[in-house]
Amino acid sequence: MKGITSRALLPTASVFALALALCLPKASPVVAQDQKAQVIELVAKKYEYSPAPVHVKAGSMVRLKITAVDHDHGFKIEARADGDKASGKDGLVFASSQDCWQLKKGETTTIEFLAQVSGTYTFRCCHTCGLGHRGMKGQIVVD
Repeated sequence: MKGITSRALLPTASVFALALALCLPKASPVVAQDQKAQVIELVAKKYEYSPAPVHVKAGSMVRLKITAVDHDHGFKIEARADGDKASGKDGLVFASSQDCWQLKKGETTTIEFLAQVSGTYTFRCCHTCGLGHRGMKGQIVVD
């Protein structure tokens, strides 16, 4: 008789546990995109980005909105601060990793990252845009 009672209670207990699990609130991981982002608008135009330099706070989520106004440009930035190539820790953690973001004329490109480590991060154009292309750069300073 004892074995019959146990076998009868097991499915009932399983159904109860499943119903309880479905009703309880679930913990969700904290995602950097859920944080309020510091939005910075940049303009890319013949051989310059403006404004530059750009200052952001360490620990903040940053959303760069870059618009190319005259023709196509590019945007490339290292994840480690200038002069800090050997530490092994990325100072900027990007929502999507790309080597070079293409900035199409008249369009706004959004680049998101978490600014973790203080330092200066130089960015440059990575799409050949004319004679002054090599000098087209700017800086993000994480304070």
